[in-house]
Amino acid sequence: MKKLYEKSEIGFAVAWIVAYVVLTSVADNLSKGIGVAKCVTLPVHLLLCAALLGFVFKNRLGEKYGFRRPFYPASRFLYYLPLAVVALSKLAGGVGLPMTPVETALFVLSMSCVGLLEEVIFRGLLFKAMERENARRAIVVSAVTFGLGHIVNAFNGSGRSLPETLVQILFAVAVGFALVLVFHRGGSLVPCILFHAVNNALGAFAAEGGFAPWVEMLVNGGIILLIAAYCLWLVKRLPEPKPAGSRG
Repeated sequence: MKKLYEKSEIGFAVAWIVAYVVLTSVADNLSKGIGVAKCVTLPVHLLLCAALLGFVFKNRLGEKYGFRRPFYPASRFLYYLPLAVVALSKLAGGVGLPMTPVETALFVLSMSCVGLLEEVIFRGLLFKAMERENARRAIVVSAVTFGLGHIVNAFNGSGRSLPETLVQILFAVAVGFALVLVFHRGGSLVPCILFHAVNNALGAFAAEGGFAPWVEMLVNGGIILLIAAYCLWLVKRLPEPKPAGSRG
């Protein structure tokens, strides 16, 4: 991995994106075939987490990729309340336990791994690979790439229609912008990882059929507007960081 990283950080990030998406899709399909949700996916995600974190810390890249305290107190980020609203919106249609206890545990652990993997890959590897040359372009690419990754839900048997998937993509792009701004302006990826892990894990406790599809689309639309306002807040209230490498 180190040779590919030294040759091209962007190539390294893209390789991780492809590996993550492909392995997750294969593992999910194998889990469905066995009949126990995430039973194959969780071990795959744990191995990916171990490999990625092992590479980061072995090569002393932890600070570069945001494993540090934020530059500013939580109050400067509105205590991350807009992100909390996003996470809790998963339960707006009701709380339930649609899976068995074993599947619920597997789902929560697997989705927590997803939170870490996607943040380090999209907000860490990909964003940092592009930030030095053009930070604004890096922000856009990181957020949009993260959102487009959800298009697989239109083809992986998740049951989502194309319009629903398109709204989910817009939702993910909006959240992607907020998270990359939190990282870019605050210097720490830890709040992003924690939010992403909790947001994903809460899906295990959302009641089935809580919202009609069109109501869910409206709720997601409102969340998109909230996140857009939060992004504007972050841009206006937090200073542009110094060029990469100047903070040590």
